[in-house]
Amino acid sequence: MLDHLPQLLSILVPIGVQLVVFLRWLHRRIRDDEINRAFVYDVATNHLPHIYDVLRAMAEQQGIVLDAPPPVRFIDLTERRREKRRRPT
Repeated sequence: MLDHLPQLLSILVPIGVQLVVFLRWLHRRIRDDEINRAFVYDVATNHLPHIYDVLRAMAEQQGIVLDAPPPVRFIDLTERRREKRRRPT
Protein backbone atom coordinates (compact mmCIF):
# COMPACT_ATOMS: atom_id res chain seq x y z
CA MET A 1 0.00 0.00 0.00
CA LEU A 2 2.80 2.42 0.80
CA ASP A 3 4.26 1.91 -2.67
CA HIS A 4 1.11 3.32 -4.24
CA LEU A 5 0.65 6.24 -1.84
CA PRO A 6 2.32 8.94 -4.03
CA GLN A 7 0.28 7.88 -7.06
CA LEU A 8 -2.90 7.79 -5.00
CA LEU A 9 -2.20 11.25 -3.59
CA SER A 10 -1.38 12.61 -7.04
CA ILE A 11 -4.88 11.58 -8.12
CA LEU A 12 -6.84 12.48 -4.98
CA VAL A 13 -5.35 15.93 -4.31
CA PRO A 14 -6.35 17.48 -7.68
CA ILE A 15 -9.81 15.91 -7.40
CA GLY A 16 -10.18 17.38 -3.90
CA VAL A 17 -9.02 20.81 -5.06
CA GLN A 18 -11.47 20.75 -7.99
CA LEU A 19 -14.29 19.76 -5.64
CA VAL A 20 -13.50 22.66 -3.29
CA VAL A 21 -13.31 25.14 -6.16
CA PHE A 22 -16.60 23.86 -7.57
CA LEU A 23 -18.35 24.11 -4.20
CA ARG A 24 -17.10 27.69 -3.73
CA TRP A 25 -18.35 28.59 -7.22
CA LEU A 26 -21.73 26.95 -6.55
CA HIS A 27 -22.13 28.77 -3.23
CA ARG A 28 -21.27 32.12 -4.83
CA ARG A 29 -23.72 31.49 -7.68
CA ILE A 30 -26.55 30.60 -5.29
CA ARG A 31 -25.78 33.61 -3.11
CA ASP A 32 -25.77 35.95 -6.14
CA ASP A 33 -29.18 34.60 -7.17
CA GLU A 34 -30.53 35.26 -3.68
CA ILE A 35 -29.19 38.82 -3.74
CA ASN A 36 -30.70 39.42 -7.20
CA ARG A 37 -34.07 38.06 -6.09
CA ALA A 38 -34.06 40.30 -3.01
CA PHE A 39 -33.12 43.34 -5.10
CA VAL A 40 -35.86 42.75 -7.69
CA TYR A 41 -38.42 42.18 -4.92
CA ASP A 42 -37.37 45.40 -3.18
CA VAL A 43 -37.56 47.44 -6.39
CA ALA A 44 -40.94 45.98 -7.34
CA THR A 45 -42.58 46.48 -3.95
CA ASN A 46 -40.94 49.63 -2.57
CA HIS A 47 -39.52 51.78 -5.34
CA LEU A 48 -41.77 51.21 -8.35
CA PRO A 49 -44.85 52.89 -6.81
CA HIS A 50 -42.73 55.96 -5.97
CA ILE A 51 -41.32 56.05 -9.49
CA TYR A 52 -44.88 56.01 -10.89
CA ASP A 53 -45.85 58.88 -8.58
CA VAL A 54 -42.89 61.02 -9.69
CA LEU A 55 -43.54 60.29 -13.37
CA ARG A 56 -47.20 61.26 -12.90
CA ALA A 57 -46.15 64.54 -11.25
CA MET A 58 -43.73 65.29 -14.09
CA ALA A 59 -46.42 64.55 -16.67
CA GLU A 60 -48.89 66.86 -14.88
CA GLN A 61 -46.32 69.67 -14.91
CA GLN A 62 -45.98 69.30 -18.67
CA GLY A 63 -49.72 69.01 -19.24
CA ILE A 64 -49.71 65.36 -20.26
CA VAL A 65 -52.71 63.28 -19.20
CA LEU A 66 -51.83 59.74 -18.13
CA ASP A 67 -53.97 56.73 -17.37
CA ALA A 68 -53.87 55.26 -13.89
CA PRO A 69 -50.66 53.36 -13.22
CA PRO A 70 -50.93 49.60 -13.22
CA PRO A 71 -51.14 47.91 -9.84
CA VAL A 72 -47.78 46.61 -8.71
CA ARG A 73 -47.85 43.00 -7.63
CA PHE A 74 -44.70 40.98 -7.27
CA ILE A 75 -45.15 37.26 -7.83
CA ASP A 76 -42.25 35.07 -6.80
CA LEU A 77 -42.89 31.70 -8.37
CA THR A 78 -39.94 30.05 -6.65
CA GLU A 79 -41.38 30.82 -3.21
CA ARG A 80 -44.62 29.10 -4.09
CA ARG A 81 -42.74 25.98 -5.12
CA ARG A 82 -40.85 26.00 -1.84
CA GLU A 83 -44.05 26.40 0.18
CA LYS A 84 -45.60 23.39 -1.57
CA ARG A 85 -42.59 21.27 -0.65
CA ARG A 86 -42.76 22.34 3.01
CA ARG A 87 -46.44 21.48 3.44
CA PRO A 88 -47.02 18.00 4.85
CA THR A 89 -49.27 15.81 2.79
